[in-house]
Amino acid sequence: MGLLNVGARALLANQVALQTAGNNIANVNTPGYSRQTVVLQTVQGQFTGGGYIGQGVDVATILRNQNELLTRQSAAASSVSAADTVRAERLTQLQEIFSGGSAGLGAAITDMMNAFSDVVASPTDLSARTLVLTRIDETAARMRSSADRINEIQYAVSEQLQNSANTINNLAQQMASVNEQIARATGNGQTPNDLLDQRDQIIREINQYVQTTQIPADDGTVGLFVGGSQPLVLGTTATQVSIGDSTTFPASGQLKLFFNRPGAPSIELDENTLGGGSISGLLKFNNADLAEGRNLLGRMAMAIGMALNEQQNQGLTLDGQLGKDLFSLPTSMPGSTNGSAVGNVTFSDATQFAASDYEIRFTTPPAGQVVRLSDGKATAFTDSANLASLQIDGLTFNLTTTGVAGERMLFKPFSTAAADVQALVYSPRDLAAANPVNAAMGTSNAGTLQLSGLTAKSGFTAPPIPAGVQLTFNAGPPTTYSVTGSTTPPSGTTGLAYTAGTPIVIDGWEITLKGTPKTGDTVTVGNALDPQYGDNYTRNAGNATALMNLRDVKMFDESTLSDGFASAMAQVGTRTQSALFASELSATIANNLENDRTAVSGVNLDEEAAKLLQYQQAYQASAKMLQIAQSVFDTLIQNLGR
Repeated sequence: MGLLNVGARALLANQVALQTAGNNIANVNTPGYSRQTVVLQTVQGQFTGGGYIGQGVDVATILRNQNELLTRQSAAASSVSAADTVRAERLTQLQEIFSGGSAGLGAAITDMMNAFSDVVASPTDLSARTLVLTRIDETAARMRSSADRINEIQYAVSEQLQNSANTINNLAQQMASVNEQIARATGNGQTPNDLLDQRDQIIREINQYVQTTQIPADDGTVGLFVGGSQPLVLGTTATQVSIGDSTTFPASGQLKLFFNRPGAPSIELDENTLGGGSISGLLKFNNADLAEGRNLLGRMAMAIGMALNEQQNQGLTLDGQLGKDLFSLPTSMPGSTNGSAVGNVTFSDATQFAASDYEIRFTTPPAGQVVRLSDGKATAFTDSANLASLQIDGLTFNLTTTGVAGERMLFKPFSTAAADVQALVYSPRDLAAANPVNAAMGTSNAGTLQLSGLTAKSGFTAPPIPAGVQLTFNAGPPTTYSVTGSTTPPSGTTGLAYTAGTPIVIDGWEITLKGTPKTGDTVTVGNALDPQYGDNYTRNAGNATALMNLRDVKMFDESTLSDGFASAMAQVGTRTQSALFASELSATIANNLENDRTAVSGVNLDEEAAKLLQYQQAYQASAKMLQIAQSVFDTLIQNLGR
């Protein structure tokens, strides 16, 4: 009987080993499956006077081949890779908006500015004027189109975030259910390998959306925490998450992940505390990258529009009227607050704009500071009046109601500027190509004075009719001039220094002369609408020249107007390349760790095939043992019956 028992146990043990190897082979492509190994143990031998006689073999357990450290490291690295990958993908889409080529916004801006050259060459040519207005309309349309594409990307990101939150909630419920099953199964003293694999796979899937921390409990369950300390799954209870607007500034477009525990206020989780996962990457893209792209585009629309509008307003149309705005632009933008403060921001100097949002932080009201969020630069103010007197990056901040201590206000001056820009002038006669002033050298001048430039600036005062403003020179040395007919400097002022090529500013217009005057030489600046000049202003292209010369004005972080789009391309491109590099690096790390994990837990078909042969031979030998035991037993029975 002893031999029969040994054979039976061996047969059953090897059958389990064969079944386990077959199960490994069957699950070679099952996600999350960990290779299983049969652990055999010797049955306690039977004591006899001649020693211990072996009783055979039993199956001690089915071992799950898994390394806890590698599993966690792989899940964490995969989570970081998911965040970097989704951010790089979205930045690539944003980069396409700031791309070059003839169909891009940069080409439209260049064509618009270059079109003024034809008007300079032929101010009365209506077709040349029409071309300028067509280019202006095309530039406005491409700005709106670019803004629409940014809005489409933001909508897609928002939808992806909502779907990701729903997926996390479903996976968390599944994990809570598996935790319950594991807790029940663990009571029998054996580990439920398949349930443990299922839970690890769920954790890996959750980490694709948000990075987690796992803490095991004594009952076999695992607690899952996000944001460092918020329990997403605790035992058999799962907590819901959601995506919503930031509670600090609900109308800012900033999105956050909210942790919603039943019966408790929702907890807002910042993307910087999430570590990894696609939600973290999407939140960083939406709250930082997309906001910068929107500000770059909006700043460009505001700066170009304001510069052209301002210069257009200084010129005369073919009908002798001061020019009207070429672009529709906002004059102010309200701020959003987390308290009771009220205020807005207005636009002062287009050449000083920074592509950034701003916060007013009230430290000791009415005092506080304005913080440029792109780099954290702070400008202090003592009260509302002091704040309104400051010009910060070409912006003026106006408060009608001051906030209390600790309150903050958010200003997004450029976020919607490009989306609403429109061309306003459609008649070629309404393009203000002419200067409102003209200049003439004295007929008896003996020196070499020549007119180099004449431009009206914002807030200029037209020369009086008919005398105009006269400059009379004294050869010196030093060379000086006196002025009559002006307001600033006052008429009759003498001894003003003259330097060839240096602009002379009088009453808001600017004249540049070159050459050397003789004593008594004069220059008269007259009102272009003075009847004594007739319709000469219609053939004047001074303001068109000033409009064309705006392309060389520095206004985008030391870049000129014509190079502004290239500068924006470079900034977005730098972010994209950095994100792509981070994505490649994190993907490599994640792949290496996953390979290390699968080296321990994965199924090797060659190895399992070898085990099948090994256990098959052992099974056959066990069966042979039973056959021999039966033969011995039969012989014994036959001999005892004689």
